[in-house]
Amino acid sequence: MTSPARRAGAYAALSTLSLAVPFLGPELAAPIAVAAAALALVVTDGPLFELFAFPGDYKDGRLYSLLTFVLAISALGLLAVNWSLPMSVFVGAVLLVGYGGFAEHLARARTDRDIVHTAAFCVVGSLAAIAGQAGSYVATDTTLEGALPVLVFLAVAGTLLAALLRDVLINYDEPIVLLSVGFALWLLWALEPTVDTTGIVVALGVTLALGYVSHALGTASIAGMLTGILLALLTIVLGGYDWFAVLITFFAVGSLSTKFRYEEKASRGVAEGNDGARGSSNVLGNTAAALACVLGYAASNATLVDVDPHLFLFAFAGSVATALSDTLSSEIGAVFDNPRLITTLEPVKPGTDGGITWQGELAGIVGAGAVAGVALAVYPDLGLDGAAVIFAAGFLGMTADSLFGATLEGETIGNQSVNFLATLTGAIVGAGLYLLI
Repeated sequence: MTSPARRAGAYAALSTLSLAVPFLGPELAAPIAVAAAALALVVTDGPLFELFAFPGDYKDGRLYSLLTFVLAISALGLLAVNWSLPMSVFVGAVLLVGYGGFAEHLARARTDRDIVHTAAFCVVGSLAAIAGQAGSYVATDTTLEGALPVLVFLAVAGTLLAALLRDVLINYDEPIVLLSVGFALWLLWALEPTVDTTGIVVALGVTLALGYVSHALGTASIAGMLTGILLALLTIVLGGYDWFAVLITFFAVGSLSTKFRYEEKASRGVAEGNDGARGSSNVLGNTAAALACVLGYAASNATLVDVDPHLFLFAFAGSVATALSDTLSSEIGAVFDNPRLITTLEPVKPGTDGGITWQGELAGIVGAGAVAGVALAVYPDLGLDGAAVIFAAGFLGMTADSLFGATLEGETIGNQSVNFLATLTGAIVGAGLYLLI
């Protein structure tokens, strides 16, 4: 059986053929795709089969992994030729997945440190995506002047998403990763991000520092770290540093609260698993609503949707206030005795879904107030009324989380779904109160 690194190198070489579309044109590139697909169907053994086969292909006796990879590339290529998918996004996404995967497998052959594998994928994948996009610009006689910062943003954002998907999916799902990255970058391109060289350098520096600190302190798993870095990057580029200041309040204070008297919480059986390192599902559960608000804000600025951009700002702040309020309430309240069920106020065991303590509620109020205070500091025009809206959204979102926990969590939905519903509630309350004032 071919080594994973050699197989990944073959797929990387295959991904390079995507450059044939902008350089040779679809008429000459199409036969190449057909030949690759035919190869996958015809070859059932021998050196070529060994080179491209994943373990599952040996059982079937067909190169189905190669076929699906070629079909995924062809699907994006057709969208680039016949629809509005930018040619640069198509080529960048394909090279990103191909060469990022190759670099990751080379790293795996030399070390067993997962963080090194992820770093290799992200660095090489980003460079390959930048090169692919730039090559497409050259092939189509499009000027690169002023475009490089946006190309870097798209490349890094796509690589972070791909690395995250590869972490939560199996290693043989490259076609799914490729299509997901291609469509995600298409969306980001349509949002018309505006960033200069200084802006992208600072944004990358800030987000990478955030990732390093979260990994060094053990407050996030690799998947959680990737999710946080991606969200931070999108927030800075599409929202601005003011939005990021609000977001980082949750990441910083929430992560530290997880470590608060951790051993005691562990002995009670109410501590966050994995030594307090939050995974991607936890980060997404708390921030998916905020991410949607960032994208909505960018879409409104790009006139893709006819909505007041400030509506998304209040929704964003309301969701973040909820996330921090709920996190502090849970992490601080978990070390105190005599919790009561929010729906009946009956005493329950620590860690019971929907159980609250007055100490936890007080901590949650402080969390909502912290986000409201930071929002007021970076957006003085909000005024006290605007800060009060954000505070109220955070408090009500935290209360909703407890209510959802007492009534829905368990057999119906899990904790991360409850977190999402709570932050969504905070976002809706923040937007609704904004409309009222």
